[in-house]
Amino acid sequence: MELLQVADSLAREKNIDRDVVIQAMEEAIQKAGRTKYGYDHDIRANIDRKSGELTLKRYREVCEEEEIENEAAQIPLAAAKRIKPDAEIGDFLVDSLPPLDYGRIAAQTAKQVIMQKVREAEREKQFDEYVGRTGEIINGVVKRIEYGNVTVDLGKAEALLRRDECLPREHLKNGDRVRAIIYDVRRETRGPQIFLSRTRPEMMAALFKQEVPEIYDGVIEIKACSRDPGSRAKIAVYSRDSGIDPVGACVGMRGSRVQAIVNELGGEKIDIIPWTDDLGNLVIGALQPAEVSKVVLDEENSRIEVVVPDEQLSLAIGRRGQNVRLASGLLGWDIDIMTEAQESERRASEFKTRSSLFMEALDVDDVIAHLLVAEGFTQIEEIAYIEISELEEIEGFDEDVAQELQNRARSWLEAQENALKDKQSELGIDNDLIELEGLSASMALKLGEHGVKTRDDLADLAGDELVEMLGADVITEVDANALIMKAREHWFENDAAEAEVTAEAEENAA
Repeated sequence: MELLQVADSLAREKNIDRDVVIQAMEEAIQKAGRTKYGYDHDIRANIDRKSGELTLKRYREVCEEEEIENEAAQIPLAAAKRIKPDAEIGDFLVDSLPPLDYGRIAAQTAKQVIMQKVREAEREKQFDEYVGRTGEIINGVVKRIEYGNVTVDLGKAEALLRRDECLPREHLKNGDRVRAIIYDVRRETRGPQIFLSRTRPEMMAALFKQEVPEIYDGVIEIKACSRDPGSRAKIAVYSRDSGIDPVGACVGMRGSRVQAIVNELGGEKIDIIPWTDDLGNLVIGALQPAEVSKVVLDEENSRIEVVVPDEQLSLAIGRRGQNVRLASGLLGWDIDIMTEAQESERRASEFKTRSSLFMEALDVDDVIAHLLVAEGFTQIEEIAYIEISELEEIEGFDEDVAQELQNRARSWLEAQENALKDKQSELGIDNDLIELEGLSASMALKLGEHGVKTRDDLADLAGDELVEMLGADVITEVDANALIMKAREHWFENDAAEAEVTAEAEENAA
């Protein structure tokens, strides 16, 4: 019964399961038994969970004579039948062993095994307790600070608040109480590692959930949030109940709710924005307090162009780009901001460029070219392959004019294609490069002039080399890397095919 009392006491002290402690004791006694009788023996200890009676037994497996590998733990069938007549292959012969007389070394070894198992059980319990609490705000006490990294005592475990996860200009001292969010829990050899943060957007969202009952109840939903830790933040909220103002509920009476969060985050200013599915209206709200004149969406590239009055430009961008950066993070789109004068200048430049293209390619005067640009045409291909009826709808165009414009557009494209083929032949550019998806004809010719004539040549380039060849105004480094990876796809396909052939050959040989 003393064994059970020790197990109960240790389990209560360490807050772990009693059975785990008893299993650790059994393993320690088994190890001591193998030390005495030999490590090759299969010795097993068992502690009765009710009476505390300890039994120590040796197990020997019945095997065929030729399969014997360990004579101490295995026994031939013929020898086993002399001991137990009905023995069969796979059975175990069990011999009871006398109680061990523990010496000092054996007792010390047993103690180490038990404590090791108890520590492992503690760590596993800690991991299981905290792994499901990711995204939860937790309170702790600062235990120590090393090189700006803060170790926080959570009571049952310790957590790490790294320097880059602390708020700027926040000086914590030993003994300070701190609130942070659990963003990661990892199982490592030295025990579970719990990582905290005070700078992540999830921290602010969790604080709002604590302070605003409507968010906790699910009536108001936090759609998105972005932060510049310790300085400024934006949060977009949506109310499922039309009778509840989401912004007013988050602000609280005289700002009491939001002020509690601001104080916790070290004075971080928070802009609360009502969420709407209309992206245009949402970006207007996200860029407050700046006034927005015009919003243009580019869904293909996830970009938003915002036009603001000249005097509102600095307000829209914010100090060091903070306002537009937070708005971009909130929406998940890239935002380009320009003044009305810049937008007007750019539109005039685009109008002039497109008009010149149409005048040269279609051999028309500036009036017709301007009409085409005003109707939204940007490329010759659009005119060449559009329905004739759509061209006829342009004011001043009849069927004959529309047909003539389309014929001229197709002739120009055909001439361009022939010129491209001649240039391709002259430079020795392979068709596999010309046909690569995402690479235009003009880009392929430019690459050919730099000695890149095959898909393999392009695949060998680095992103910055490709940008240098084509120009930063033609392709970005991100797009350049994507194009190079596209060119490398056939390498991987060939490797996979070769591996399949090799595997098939090996299988046939086998």
